[in-house]
Amino acid sequence: MPEQTKQKSAFIAIVGRPNVGKSSLLNAMLGQKVAIVSSKPQTTRTRITGVLTQRETQLIFIDTPGLHKPRTRLGDYMVRSVTESVAGVDSCMLVAEAGKEIAPADLELMKKFKSLSLPAVLAINKIDLLEDKSVLIRQITKFMEQFDFDAVVPVSAQTGDGVGGLVDELKKQAMPGAHFFDDDALTDQPERVLAGEIIREKLLRLLDKEVPHGVAVSIEKMKERENGIIDIDATIFCERDTHKGIIIGKGGAMLKRVGTYARADMEQFFGGKINLKLWVKVKEDWRNREGLLRNFGYSQSDFDQ
Repeated sequence: MPEQTKQKSAFIAIVGRPNVGKSSLLNAMLGQKVAIVSSKPQTTRTRITGVLTQRETQLIFIDTPGLHKPRTRLGDYMVRSVTESVAGVDSCMLVAEAGKEIAPADLELMKKFKSLSLPAVLAINKIDLLEDKSVLIRQITKFMEQFDFDAVVPVSAQTGDGVGGLVDELKKQAMPGAHFFDDDALTDQPERVLAGEIIREKLLRLLDKEVPHGVAVSIEKMKERENGIIDIDATIFCERDTHKGIIIGKGGAMLKRVGTYARADMEQFFGGKINLKLWVKVKEDWRNREGLLRNFGYSQSDFDQ
């Protein structure tokens, strides 16, 4: 039998409430960071596609923003991207936090699975933080009462416990058909997008609570020299002058920390030396300004519906 006829693939949307560890779980399954991770909710703004190929099976993951009640035009886009992702995949992976009650957002997603007759796998994440593991049985029972999941897998993206078993269950969702990406591909995101997301992750990790979701990153220049060094110029946009001061920090100390951590991640991901330059500009209320949102990578169609 020709090798290509043995191939299988599946598009799988990773969905769930904000801050349950969807991006961390994606990175754990891929063995490489392609989605940014933060302790702050609503970290993921765009649909990050991760690709995992194991022998004949290829899984294409759509990492969606956490489902929440939108308060801005950006929030509208994030919620819409979740519903659109669910509508265009072969299967879903609902991520829930161990020991937590079923939330309205979880019920909404399971209702969507039913209406689309979508198979789904439930991943209960953060089991490493659970002292009393017996609560898992009650939690699993409550979820199964709401939707007939193909499998339920307790996991920890932090320790890796259960991640291999989760991948095995997701591989059962694959159907015969040629692979959509090269077998060594990790993501379909352009390098500029990944560079911008790496910088935004460092901002989320290092800044005060009132700043993070009011920042966007635009990669103005990304060019490789003949000697292999990659020059990256990036502008960080924030909504207030006070935020600009916080991002820059006393004597430029905070901006230097952001650059240092971002450069280290970029060098690991891109496999070469990075010359990173950062600027900070104020764009008031950019999250509600469609023109600016389009400049930051959100398409017109995201706001026409």
